[in-house]
Amino acid sequence: MLSTKNTGLQGHKESFIVLAHNLRSAYNVGSLFRTADGAGVDHIVLGGYTPTPPRADISKTALGADTTLSWEQQKQPWRWLVRMKKSGFHIVALENNVPGFRPISLFKFKPQFPLILVLGNEVHGLSKTMLSYADTIIQIPMHGSKESLNVAIAFGIAAYYISNKKT
Repeated sequence: MLSTKNTGLQGHKESFIVLAHNLRSAYNVGSLFRTADGAGVDHIVLGGYTPTPPRADISKTALGADTTLSWEQQKQPWRWLVRMKKSGFHIVALENNVPGFRPISLFKFKPQFPLILVLGNEVHGLSKTMLSYADTIIQIPMHGSKESLNVAIAFGIAAYYISNKKT
């Protein structure tokens, strides 16, 4: 397990970090690692009860990215988010149906770096508490009958969009 302090990411102006909070599926976690590697994410934070490497089911979908990409576990990620926000990171939550909050379309979003993209549980999404730490809430517009995409798929879309906006 690596810490953000050891990665040199705190305050780096182009840093792109993902925080996956309370994911249930180790296969989704493995997919996050593989996609994060391809999209140029610098660091992954696994929050709450999200499964962590080393695990065979994570490795199966990560195809080695779980051993090469910098990551850490934060059981109480809100404390970590507060520290990172104070060090200059923009906190961006990816969430669709959020009563009381007004998400903007991913495709109208203008990312500011350094950035932390926060992902939530596959069924319940992010809690209002976690959403309250976000500077911006983004959503992927849905055009069919379903309200959302699989978290790993949604992350892939958002990660590549955000990475391509780096200067």
